[in-house]
Amino acid sequence: MPYHSIDEILRRCRDRACPFWQVVLTTQAKETQLPESAVLDQMDQMAKAMEDSITQYDPTAVTTGKMGGQNGARLAEYNQKGNTLLGDYLSAVIAAAVQVAESNACMKRIVAAPTAGSCGVIPAVLITYQKQQGLPRQELLRALLVSAGIGSVIAENASISGAQGGCQAEIGSAAAMAAGGLVYLAGGDNDAIAQGAAMALKNMLGLVCDPVAGLVETPCIKRNAAGAANAVVAAQMALAGIRSVIPPDEIIDAMYEIGCQLPACLRETKLIFLCPILSCLLLCWTSNILIILHSRKLSVHLLKMDL
Repeated sequence: MPYHSIDEILRRCRDRACPFWQVVLTTQAKETQLPESAVLDQMDQMAKAMEDSITQYDPTAVTTGKMGGQNGARLAEYNQKGNTLLGDYLSAVIAAAVQVAESNACMKRIVAAPTAGSCGVIPAVLITYQKQQGLPRQELLRALLVSAGIGSVIAENASISGAQGGCQAEIGSAAAMAAGGLVYLAGGDNDAIAQGAAMALKNMLGLVCDPVAGLVETPCIKRNAAGAANAVVAAQMALAGIRSVIPPDEIIDAMYEIGCQLPACLRETKLIFLCPILSCLLLCWTSNILIILHSRKLSVHLLKMDL
């Protein structure tokens, strides 16, 4: 039978004396009526697509709305200078997260993990760690299973849609999934996996979805970097033995309630906050959308322009 909560996954882990990823793998195999080897093959294909979205990044490409592109290359170049504020791992994570998110906005092939708008978080966190540590590919696939298990619980009990729950549901969910997978890769136990996911999600509660011009570019691309960094921070706290005061499932429930209470203007409708400001007016003009502001009021009209 499928699991419906993080606590249920942990309970099965205890009952069967098995790791987190094994519960997810066994459940997926039963639900799809496929052998576990076939499920792992499917995960391997997704892992390959994630890797390609990093290695095949085009440093010259510009996004459709011309609000992104080439920043992943700037970060990679900055990392090569050796005087970054962050260590080698986190610096590489941030660069990869932006590269994958820019690839998405440039209509390249990515894996929605869990969504296209948050596609850079999990590949950046997990693949970068696996490569830098020289871990077997099997460990990456198991970490992705951990992430998938966490994501499926969030999707069932809350949301992974920015239009439904705000950006907390997209970048927040991706950060939780990545944190859990990273804890596994770094040798954390099942409970630490859950704690890492809980803290990562808790850190992003209330984050609104406010895409300028309705495009998954600004602030979405850079939020992938922030979400990835958040995942690493949460994972390190969990590995240090720090526990979330609020249980993981209650945090997921809270995210659902917060998403329900967010007004529509904060859920992917581009009607408030970042969108209706002067600098965004100029950006949106280049994307064939004109935003007209009425003095300092928040009300806006969206008019398609034939430029």
